[in-house]
Amino acid sequence: MGKMTVYHGSYTTVKNPKILNGRNTKDFGSGFYCTLIKEQAERWARRYNTPILNTYTVCIDTTLKILEFKTMTEEWLDFIISCRYGKPHTYDLVIGAMTNDQIYNYIADYMDGILTREQFWVMAKFKYPTHQINFCTDAALKCLKFVSSGEVMK
Repeated sequence: MGKMTVYHGSYTTVKNPKILNGRNTKDFGSGFYCTLIKEQAERWARRYNTPILNTYTVCIDTTLKILEFKTMTEEWLDFIISCRYGKPHTYDLVIGAMTNDQIYNYIADYMDGILTREQFWVMAKFKYPTHQINFCTDAALKCLKFVSSGEVMK
């Protein structure tokens, strides 16, 4: 992986990202989430009163332990469910599709036994592409370099 630009939607400028353990479990566990898709980060930011788009360059250190899901697979689903149950993992970076609100509900229904795995896959179709990179460790965060931030128009 070469040098690339990634985005993080927030309510504030984040010059020095940190690993925060939030109260809610996330797709790929605790960490600092970014995306290659600027529009997606802008959607994240618009959840706040003052939506801020943070831009970074990243050059991934290939010595880090990286898990990448190129597509939504059984392994992707199992990993997300494991993270949602709060099970820790040992990866520095996890990369792959994110669950949008609709997919999040389908996963919750699957975890609650309302949907079968087969029913989940039939319903799990994205309306637009999604992408996330979770910087899970301080070593991974060292790959990020803050470039800029600015308010997103609502």
